Amino acid sequence: MNARSSEAVSTDARARFDGWLDRIRRGAGGFSVRTKILGIVLALTTVLGLVVTWQVRTVMTGVLMNELDNRGQSVVSDLAARTSDPILLNDTYGVFELLDDTVANHPDATYAFVLNSDGRVVAHTFGDAGFPTALLEINPSGDLAASGYLRLETDEGLVHDFQAPILDGRVGAVRLGLSEDRLSGVITGITTQMLITTVFVGLAGVAAASLLTWLLTRPILDLVKTTRDVGAGDLSARATHWADDEIGSLGVAFNRMVRDLEANRDTIADNEAARTRLLEQLIDAQEEERKRIARELHDGVGQGLSSLMVGMAVLTKSSTDEAVIAKREELQALAEETLDQVRQLGRELRPSALDDLGLAAALDRYAQDFEVLHPQLSVDLHVDLPGRLPPTAETNLYRIVQEGMTNAARHSSAGQLSVLVTRRNGLVKAIIEDNGQGFDPVAARRKGRSVGIHGMQERAELIGGKVTIESGRDGTSVFVEVPV
Repeated sequence: MNARSSEAVSTDARARFDGWLDRIRRGAGGFSVRTKILGIVLALTTVLGLVVTWQVRTVMTGVLMNELDNRGQSVVSDLAARTSDPILLNDTYGVFELLDDTVANHPDATYAFVLNSDGRVVAHTFGDAGFPTALLEINPSGDLAASGYLRLETDEGLVHDFQAPILDGRVGAVRLGLSEDRLSGVITGITTQMLITTVFVGLAGVAAASLLTWLLTRPILDLVKTTRDVGAGDLSARATHWADDEIGSLGVAFNRMVRDLEANRDTIADNEAARTRLLEQLIDAQEEERKRIARELHDGVGQGLSSLMVGMAVLTKSSTDEAVIAKREELQALAEETLDQVRQLGRELRPSALDDLGLAAALDRYAQDFEVLHPQLSVDLHVDLPGRLPPTAETNLYRIVQEGMTNAARHSSAGQLSVLVTRRNGLVKAIIEDNGQGFDPVAARRKGRSVGIHGMQERAELIGGKVTIESGRDGTSVFVEVPV
């Protein structure tokens, strides 16, 4: 395998390991803090109890089995010394009594028997069941003259078989079997007791952990609830101070932050209210100035141009000079054109139809003038208003629609412009749509090229409305909603 293949395998292994860790983190993150603490306490208690139980059982088993072996060696050696005289006296019954007393007085002893120097059984404790000849085939030491030890598997369980020579094996040997059953029962009982203790300790640990987690999580849950209330806009919410620990310090810091947020919100609200009032006054002043200028254009400049045209007509009637007549017609045409421009400018500044007839008539007149100024755009206007609107609403809606149509003419390269204004359920809705190339409203705001859009939104917000802009390859749609 080359270096590139090794690197690929290593990268793949790291990716699998990271994925495994990520799954573990996600799985652990799905549980609450209380569940995690209870699980950790229960797991630690269980593992610790099982480890201690296993260790105690292992040590106790070693100690008890070692004690069993030592006791077996001692008993079989003592038995070998005590049976030497009865065997020399050929007292078989005496040998049997020694064996029987030994088995009776030792709870772990299961059998005992004596072999003569020829390996034949002299006496045993198996009773009516008879001596199992298979024991003769098993010799712990291989020689009657030597001590030995074997661990045998029998139908009755594990048996430790000990052998001790009688008079150095010249007379024979003694065999003794000690069972592990009693000691195994003791070990099992102690192990069971320790496991039961582990269960009770675990339950006590869970109870203590439950109390601990309740004390820990209660202020956290209260802080979470307070955070949600603050997130929902309730800056009067405060976290309860439970203790002077780290969580209590966190609650104090959180409450201080909420107080600062509340103060900042009040300041921002005051500033926003002042800004709104100032903006409203500026727009009102702007409209009043527009109205004044429009009136001056109509009453002053317009009347002056009209008088000039009348004067030129009177003046030329007294002359028959063709040159004078031609010049008069030229100047009169220029004056008429200038008068039309002044009247158009006056209507753009402040259409008189808006004050006299309302929004529908003003928009209809503006759409006619708009098509004259922008012949490349076909305007489809529909206004469904059952009556007059408040003056402020009419003025701002007119300016919003005017700005939307102007933006479409300047930037969209569209051929069709549709404007719909209707009133339904206490809302006046205006939709301005074009089939132009569209744009990115967010990017336009970010680059500072959305002064017109910003003005539309501010005008709508002043009268409690909103402006939404959707734009794509098929064109741009401006949606305006204003409560009236």
